[in-house]
Amino acid sequence: MTQTKHPSHTAGSGPSTPRARLVNGRFALLLMSSFGALTSFYLLLSVTPMYAVSAGAGSAVAGVVTGSLMLSTVLAEFASPRLMRRYGYRAVFAAGALLLGGPALALLTPPSVATIVAVSIARGIGFGLNTVVVGALVATAVPPERRGEGIGLAGVVACVPAIVALPTGAWLAHNAGYPVVIVVTAVSALAPLVAVPRLADPAGRQAGAGPGQAEPDQAPAGLLASLRSVGQLRPFLVFVAMTAPAGVVAAFLPLASGVSGNVAALGLFTQAVTATASRWWAGRRGDRHGHAGLLLPGLLTAAAGMTILIWVAAPAALIAGTFLFGIGFGISQNATFALMIDRAPVQQYGTASALWNLAYDAGYGAGPAVFGVVVGHTGYPVAFALTGMLMLAALIPAARDRAASAPRPFGGEAGWAHSRG
Repeated sequence: MTQTKHPSHTAGSGPSTPRARLVNGRFALLLMSSFGALTSFYLLLSVTPMYAVSAGAGSAVAGVVTGSLMLSTVLAEFASPRLMRRYGYRAVFAAGALLLGGPALALLTPPSVATIVAVSIARGIGFGLNTVVVGALVATAVPPERRGEGIGLAGVVACVPAIVALPTGAWLAHNAGYPVVIVVTAVSALAPLVAVPRLADPAGRQAGAGPGQAEPDQAPAGLLASLRSVGQLRPFLVFVAMTAPAGVVAAFLPLASGVSGNVAALGLFTQAVTATASRWWAGRRGDRHGHAGLLLPGLLTAAAGMTILIWVAAPAALIAGTFLFGIGFGISQNATFALMIDRAPVQQYGTASALWNLAYDAGYGAGPAVFGVVVGHTGYPVAFALTGMLMLAALIPAARDRAASAPRPFGGEAGWAHSRG
């Protein structure tokens, strides 16, 4: 495969042309659909464990509720490329919305642990399908020369429910009751179904290949086959190295010794805001100068922020560390996804989206699991320092990706035609 060449990468003497419109009708529908699905997901994320406890479950069962949700999400992400190829993007989108919203209404019955766990599994499947198919459709809905910016804008929209809906769900449960949260959750997930007839379906319409993409009749590759391409593997590894410490920060910053609840909350908010802003910025810059060149700066910035957390008990250091980590994480989020999409033929957008989401969820889950074992032996400062040092292992794939993408002396970027295997 050949890497997509952005117009801004090629010097030319011709007159500049107006930039294509970024937000069209299809893209706006996808943004609203993503917002609805993520709002539904985050509203119940902290409420279902509370609901399980209210039904008589202990803390261990409450953990199983969240664990079953995330496990089924990952399994759905594994299956989503094959489902999209077989049934089409629209059908998988509709199934994701139905599974995310419909089962939630079962929680209106008298609460039981079995029901709550079953609902969590069904919603996890729906969420996994939704995130993959929306990511793939975003890539088809925006102009290719502004794809990075479009991905960044979609990332900004995706961050809002995490900031707003997560605390709102708990607040509504306490102040309005569980039935209100459940109904709002179901409506938020099911409302995007109205967009299904207007969605494009790359799996079913044999769209023409864009610059640097395979011809439409090329057979789509599976997840493992795609990872045999270094053009996909390198950004995948870089992003795993970023999501693991992101999970560590989210899970352990409030638990670190010497950190007050208010300072921890401010640090997490700082990370969320800076990651959102830098993700959008990275999209715009990547469209003009190439996304591969952002992998190293994003990784180094995030590693520096993680290392600063060795002084986690000092509020100024905590805020500075989360500020830098958020910037690096946002840059890497956008750059890795844009690269994986750019290097895939149109029929494999779903596979590329699934790989990226798997990197996110796998790292986000594995990072805290390992950190929890290490911190018991080393304490928080050393554990944060080790995390920052381990991130630097991703410098190798990031540097090689940048070198492979660098312009060659006699025209053009380095291609990916020989990258498989």
